[in-house]
Amino acid sequence: MIFDRLTDSILRHLQHDGRMSNAELAQKVDLSPSACLRRVKILEQEGVIQGYRAIIDKNAVHSMSTVIVQITLERQTDDCLRRFESRARECPDVKECYLMTGDADYLLRVEARDMSDYERIHKEELSRMPGVVRIQSNFAIRPVVQPWKS
Repeated sequence: MIFDRLTDSILRHLQHDGRMSNAELAQKVDLSPSACLRRVKILEQEGVIQGYRAIIDKNAVHSMSTVIVQITLERQTDDCLRRFESRARECPDVKECYLMTGDADYLLRVEARDMSDYERIHKEELSRMPGVVRIQSNFAIRPVVQPWKS
């Protein structure tokens, strides 16, 4: 896939509203609907667009707290990293996980219903992950910038 101004524009618009019709997207990026659809299909086939999802307002459904968790491992060997990442992928409370530079090895975004739910996640999930020697948790007060909101 050629990454040019049109491809960047398509991706930006779809990130903002993944449900917009192809006709609307084509108009916004100044392409014919067939050419636009062709580009989107190629982006999907090549894995650039990995899927579409619904962003749920946590306050509208139920109150969830976002917890940003920094994890430090005892070692940073390939095996230790691989084992930790495998367990993080299996944990349903971990919504995002990033390998980091700096003081912590990983940054996780965890969602919990309340403090007692986070205590459960901390005790039963995070502290039992392979190689974990330090966990630092920070509760988010509210989102300020989110890529899917304008």
